[in-house]
Amino acid sequence: MSTNSRDRRSPSRRRRVAVVGVSLSDCGRVDEATSYALHAQAARRALADSGLDRSAVDGLASAGLGTLAPVEVAEYLGLRPRWVDSTTVGGATWEVMAAHAADAIAAGRANAVLLVYGSTARADIRAGRRTGNLSFGARGPLQFEVPYGHSLIAKYAMAARRHMHEYGTTLEQLAEVAVQARAHAARNPEAMFRDPITVDDVLGGPMIADPFTRLHCCIRSDGGCAVLLAAEEYVPGTAKAPVWVLGTGEYVSHTTMSGWEDFTVSPASVSGRLAFERAGVRPEDIDLAEIYDAFTYMTLVTLEDLGFCAKGEGGAFFADEDRLPVNTDGGGLSACHPGMRGLFLLVEAVRQLRGEAPGLQVRRPDGSLPELAVASGTGGWFCSSGTVVLGRG
Repeated sequence: MSTNSRDRRSPSRRRRVAVVGVSLSDCGRVDEATSYALHAQAARRALADSGLDRSAVDGLASAGLGTLAPVEVAEYLGLRPRWVDSTTVGGATWEVMAAHAADAIAAGRANAVLLVYGSTARADIRAGRRTGNLSFGARGPLQFEVPYGHSLIAKYAMAARRHMHEYGTTLEQLAEVAVQARAHAARNPEAMFRDPITVDDVLGGPMIADPFTRLHCCIRSDGGCAVLLAAEEYVPGTAKAPVWVLGTGEYVSHTTMSGWEDFTVSPASVSGRLAFERAGVRPEDIDLAEIYDAFTYMTLVTLEDLGFCAKGEGGAFFADEDRLPVNTDGGGLSACHPGMRGLFLLVEAVRQLRGEAPGLQVRRPDGSLPELAVASGTGGWFCSSGTVVLGRG
């Protein structure tokens, strides 16, 4: 079927949607590239990974760059998309965008949508082109919190302390999240930090926001990535086996901390339930999870809210040697975190399902490749969540 005939097709049913291409740009320490260049590098690599021609791409989702995102990114990439999305909800942006793109493709409003991101956050600070931001500004509802020094990391720290108070979660349990992320990164040649760390290393580091020391917090890196989603009729022409989008969910919780009813419950409690219901699977069916981890507490509470363990048992979860594999590339705590990291979660999940993970490759008990994965992104200070369930079958 030609591209033109595909364009004329008006589906009488909802089409299945697959991830057909994924890639990373250069990541880690990238001092000589612009953010636009990282977008382009990731996009080219994702298209090459898919085996599709650039002319097949009729949709673009991008956020975080340019005055008119994604218009400027589209022009830089030489694309003229007929479907666009610039939804920005922090780290959950890309899972939410993937949900929107999958719906558009399923309904016939687009055929192949490219999600692309790139950031030189680390290089910009190093070169003095920007400074580290402590908050998202002081307009709107935030004006009632910012004057009191309520920084972004302080919000996460408060939530972690509440979980410790309610459920007895310990500093050592939170530290174990960082230790295990680094253990995964040690096996990933693309990870920025690979030297092993211990619980004592985490606990003994400089305090950033009580109870978080430095190693409780994500790294700052450069990098980008891209994910290409396409309708089912494109799959026979792709270079690799498809990874299907089985179910998605999104949810917005709050902006101000005073509007958050329970600091121990994240919006993944809703987005995850929706994604699993729509996929027709249960948490116990999942083979691996890629979780947004700007701070150790995020991993712990998101796993609880996705249903992988009971509320309050997230700390003990990481002591179980037979537990679900989590953040298999090393996550934002060790592998890379150039800003809105949610798209990297989708890339790693797809690589795992394909059997192409560069480091820790997950296997089922019988030695086969994983069948189901979940990627769950979090935005703001648990303000938003997007969850995507992916499968090989």
